[in-house]
Amino acid sequence: MPSDPLGILLISGGHERAHYAFLLAAGAAAIDRAVVIFATNAGCHALTADAVLDRREAEVQAAGVAGLGTLRDACRELGVKLLACEAGMRVAGLDAGRLISGVEVAGVPHFLAEVGRGQIVTL
Repeated sequence: MPSDPLGILLISGGHERAHYAFLLAAGAAAIDRAVVIFATNAGCHALTADAVLDRREAEVQAAGVAGLGTLRDACRELGVKLLACEAGMRVAGLDAGRLISGVEVAGVPHFLAEVGRGQIVTL
């Protein structure tokens, strides 16, 4: 029986939290759990095609851990729903044209409806 969805609320623009959000999402999706990542404010940058990857990304990859780009691709392949908060994008000064393919711009009610009775983790 499938478990309740996992909602990941990404509010941070830092590499460490963005990386872990996608790592957690990929892990949950790999065990057939429905996952929704809802990025808002600075967290929306993790969903852009030109996401700024700092030196931390090189350190992660040098340690033999999948980088943010690899994890984002895995999440898309595993069916993780990617949502960018409409209001959060405005706050972050982002245009929808900068988002990677497959990202839906939505509001909080849509995110909550997608997660339903599932669990929400904030990073």
